Amino acid sequence: MRNYSAYLLAIIGASFWGLTGIFVKSLYNHGFTAWEIVAIRLTCSTLILVILLSLFAPRYLKVNLKHLPYFFGLGVLGIVIFNWCYFTVMDQASLSIAVVLLYTSPIFVTILSSILFKEKVTKRKVLSLCLILFGCALAIQLIPIGNTVLSFQVILLGLLSAFFCALYSIIGKFVSQHYNFLTITVYALMMGSLFIFPTSSVWKKADIIQQGDVLNSIIGVSVISTIFAYLLYTFGLVSIESSKAAILGAMEPIVAVLVGVLIFRDSLTLLQITGITLVIFSAFVTVFQRKRKTGNIGRQFTN
Repeated sequence: MRNYSAYLLAIIGASFWGLTGIFVKSLYNHGFTAWEIVAIRLTCSTLILVILLSLFAPRYLKVNLKHLPYFFGLGVLGIVIFNWCYFTVMDQASLSIAVVLLYTSPIFVTILSSILFKEKVTKRKVLSLCLILFGCALAIQLIPIGNTVLSFQVILLGLLSAFFCALYSIIGKFVSQHYNFLTITVYALMMGSLFIFPTSSVWKKADIIQQGDVLNSIIGVSVISTIFAYLLYTFGLVSIESSKAAILGAMEPIVAVLVGVLIFRDSLTLLQITGITLVIFSAFVTVFQRKRKTGNIGRQFTN
């Protein structure tokens, strides 16, 4: 697959992640907790994918048992814990703040990728990461100093969501050398659902789940923001460096912040808008570096 196609797929996948807030906020309004929403999201997505692959492509359900710990890491750390932290920040602060904090994940990915995969830390990547840090500081009002109204817990959970999101990219990069993106996605979701569903007690809310608007939100978060998002992003990841794929995920905060402002009426100051703009601009700094040097977007990554 040509690299510009991989970039495009990763960006589209990240865009679908950006729509997550629409469905999650709706489920919050019906009394679901963050843990229950993650359980519903992963379980429904897993069932849909397993059924489809069993019927049309059973070969993608075959894995080597020695790789199951990697899929467990993908599903539990890279999806379950990440989603719980992310949704909790979304509930306690706002969608826009949750996304901006999450978008510090490229910093963790770049550091881990340079250590584990020997990916080169270029000047452009360093510039992108600096823009991300400064932009996030503006967005959560750490700059000017003392202006932030966010609690330490919210900031910590936001940074943890970024770290566990980064782990998905790192572990996913490794398993992408052995399996098709369909296999990676279905087993990551499966391991996550097997871990979280028994502890969620979500079945106790079966009467609420049967309501029409709740079902629509569950379908949306499972199909659009999970299956489509993870499939496309993982497919693109195969041909892209982990650090660059993480930075390209800038489409997620673009979409999510727009959703937060336009649909949920999140209010943003001029400095916050400036910070978000810097975060988004960092992705373009990364993408266009290789294009100017070689005439096409070069080789490189998952969540």
